[in-house]
Parts: sequence; C-alpha cells; structure tokens
Amino acid sequence: MNTNLQQDKERIHSIIRTVRGLWFTLRRLLREQFNKNIYTRILFTNVTAFVIGLIVLMMLSNLIVKQLTYEQAEQELLRKAKRVNFALSQQTDQVWGTIPDEQTSDQDQGRQEFIRFLADIFDARITIFDGVGSIVVTSARQEVGPGSKIEDKFLAILSEDEIMITQTVDRETGQLVFVAAIPMGNDKDATVESGILLQTRPSNFDLAFNKMRSYQVIGGMAILVILIIVSIYLAMHISRPISNLATTVAEISRGSDVLSVEDQPLEEINVLAVQLNKLALRLQKIQSESSKIEEDRSRLFAEISHELRTPLTAVQGFVEAIRDGMVQDEAILERYLDTIYTQTVHITRLVDDILALSRLESGNITVEKLPVDLITLTQGVTSSMESLAHSKNTSILLEKKTEKAIVLVDVDRMEQIIRNLLKNAIRATENGSIRVGVETLQDEVLLTIKDNGIGIPPDDLPHIWDRFYRVKNQRSNHIQEKGTGLGLVIVKKLIQLQGGKIDVISQLGKGTIFCIRFPSYF
Repeated sequence: MNTNLQQDKERIHSIIRTVRGLWFTLRRLLREQFNKNIYTRILFTNVTAFVIGLIVLMMLSNLIVKQLTYEQAEQELLRKAKRVNFALSQQTDQVWGTIPDEQTSDQDQGRQEFIRFLADIFDARITIFDGVGSIVVTSARQEVGPGSKIEDKFLAILSEDEIMITQTVDRETGQLVFVAAIPMGNDKDATVESGILLQTRPSNFDLAFNKMRSYQVIGGMAILVILIIVSIYLAMHISRPISNLATTVAEISRGSDVLSVEDQPLEEINVLAVQLNKLALRLQKIQSESSKIEEDRSRLFAEISHELRTPLTAVQGFVEAIRDGMVQDEAILERYLDTIYTQTVHITRLVDDILALSRLESGNITVEKLPVDLITLTQGVTSSMESLAHSKNTSILLEKKTEKAIVLVDVDRMEQIIRNLLKNAIRATENGSIRVGVETLQDEVLLTIKDNGIGIPPDDLPHIWDRFYRVKNQRSNHIQEKGTGLGLVIVKKLIQLQGGKIDVISQLGKGTIFCIRFPSYF
C-alpha cells in the first residue's frame, strides 16, 4: 500500500512538473510573439483588451440584468399576493385563519380546491398559516404533513403588519424560489391572525440568462473577428511604412540616396523620415569631408615625399661619393660639402614649415592678440632684413603714410608674416627695390609689400597659395632660389587666424604687390 501511495505521489508530481513546464513554455512563446514586432503587439494588445473587456462587460451585464429581473419578479409576486389576499377576503363563507376541525369534508375540499384554483391562476404555490406558524391550508397538501409549520421569520409580518419578500433555494432541486409573505385580510384596524405565503420558481429566468449569455458570446466572437481584422489592418498600416523606412535606411547605409518622404501615411513617419534625411545628408557631408581629408592627407604625404626625396637623394649621392673616395680634388670636395650643407638646411626648413602648417590646419596654434603699432613692428623687421637685401643689391624702403596704425594681432605671428613676405620679395628681386607701406583706410589698416622683381605669371598666380607650389624664374628659366613652397600658405593661414585678409597683384617682369588688411583697433 505504501508503494502505491509513493507511486501516486510521484505521478502527481510528474503531472505538476509537466503542467508547469507547459505553462512556462507557453508564456515564453507568448512573450516572444508579443515583443516580436509592432504587428503582433498591436494584435495581441487589442485582442487581450477586448477579451478582458468582454468578460467584465458580461459579468456586469449579467449582474445588472439579473438584479433588475429579480426585482421585477418580486414586484410581480407582490402583486399576485395582494390579489390572492383580496380573493380570499371575498370568500366570506370560508374560515381561512384556523385549522378546519369541525368543517365537513365537503367544505374542506371546497377550500382546498379554491386555493388550488388560485394557485393555477397565479402560477404560484399558496400557503395559509395561522398566528403560531402552523399551515392551515396549502395548494400542495400532498407535500405537507400534519403539524407542518412555516419558517419563524415569516411570523414577524403578523405582529408588524408588514409585507416580506425574500429569495431562497430549494434544497431538493437547487432552484431559486421567490417567497412573498403578506398578512391576511383587508381591514387595517382588525387584528391580524393569519398570513399568506406565495412561492414561485422562475424557471424561465435561467433559460433567459442562458440565452442572453449565448447571445453575448456569439456577439462577442463576431466583434472579436471584426476587431482582429481591424487590428491586422491597423498593424499593417503602421508597420508597413516603418518597414519601408527601415529598408530605405539600410539602402542609405550601403551608399544610396536620401529617403523619399512622399506618400507617407503617418505624420510621425514623415517626421522620422525628415530627421533621417537630415542625418543621411549629414553623414554624406561627413563622408565627403572625410574623403577630402583623406585625399588631402594622401596628396600631402606624396608632396612631402617628393619634396624630401630630391634633397635627400642629392645628399646621399654626394656623401656616397665622398665616402667611396671618388672625390680627391679639394675644390670639388669643398663644393660637395657646401651642397650637402645647403640641402640639409633646406630639409630642416622644410620640416619646420610642414610642422607649422600641420599645427595651423589642425587648430593647435593659438594667437595672443594684443594692440600693436604696425608701423613700429614693420620698421623693426625691415631693419633686420636689410643685410639680406643688400646681398642682392636690393634696397628696402619703409613708407609711413600715418603716424600710428594700431591693430589687434599676435606680435610674433605678425613678425613671421612680414619676414616671410620680405624674404619672397628679396628672392624675386635683384638690383631693385622693395617698398613697404603702412596706411590707415577708414576702419582698417593696410600693409603693402611691393617689389619690382620678376613678377608672377598669370597662370601661376591662382596657385601661389597651394602647398609646395613654386613659381619658376622666367628670366633665367630655372627654379629660383629654393624655397619650401609652404611660406605663402603659412602666411595666409596666419593672417586669417588673426582676422585679416591678404591679396596679391602681379605683372610678369614688373613686380608683385602683397596687400594685407587688418581691422583698425581705434
């Protein structure tokens, strides 16, 4: 027996585990489907909300309808009880309130038949009881034994002269029974000695409620089908534009054009498409800028490699010749060493200019602007450059057209600008003159550096601001004194960094004029 009990327990536990596993699996599947996409979420949410709402509505409607129906049945039973009381009070030849001890069987049978007649008319079980609760006569005498009594709660109507309507359940059939207890008689001043009970079984109520539930279920199923169709349409109406938008975004990520915001059914989708368009345009701009930066970097590396290769090759060749003992003449050796030194200086200057330009383009150079008298600053720079100009039989003249020219600039950067421009002018001028002028024009200060050198060809003029670009010497048909090709680029960026502008005017064989403008500080 213990073995059987143990087997039963194990079987029950196994069933419980299986049911629990099925429940967890079903819940997991429902959660996955619910969270799968907007389509299933809208469908599940609408169906669940409708089913819950339908159940609640059915429960409330059943409760309300049942309550109203019961109240109506009680009122109807009360009217029947009053009519029965009136009918009994009209039978003056019968005594209803006492047990018929001395009446003949014919009288007793007549009273019984009259009660049954009333019960058939009003479709109710009629019982008459005396002041102590004993049943005097009933329409169902076969169910009542001698000495039978009613429930004590109905005797209160005799002493209080009130009407009682209540509900009870038949112990044998389990059906609902409505009971009305009313004092017998129509004279309010007379003493009430007996009462009347009317009992009715609303057998048609359950049938009506069942039909109503059936109609509710059928109607609910029909509405549920309509709701599912509407939910599917609504979900597709919402999810299709989003799916199309996601497809278009995927195409954009592969390099396609921007989104098309036309014929979008929802305003939210249009707003999202517009924002994605802006993002796509921004990404395209970033990609374009990135490509341009990458191209500039590649070109810069190529230019740097090209610029460094020539002097390094020369240095390498001369060094190898000296190391191998191929140069025995002292004059040739001296010339080789001078060339090596010149190329080394050129490489150093080139590296310095590249580093300076790199810092300018990356924004790592900051300027400390202070009020500076441009005349005083220019005069100091020109004085320091006179010896270099004299070596080429060139003079530098400073032309002051105003007493003071105050500008807000960085002193060191401004001195670097003037020095680089003067170097270029000296390099391009031989047996000539360089005029440096400073003047004020309304709200700006103008600095000009004018030479009467070889000038710049018209074809080369637009490119002088490009990196590593050098203008060829037209008079000697060879490259003029070697520069890095970065000086003018650095000058222009330094001027722009301080809020100024630079322009150039040049004629081949007549000279070049550089004009620099800065806002006047006063």
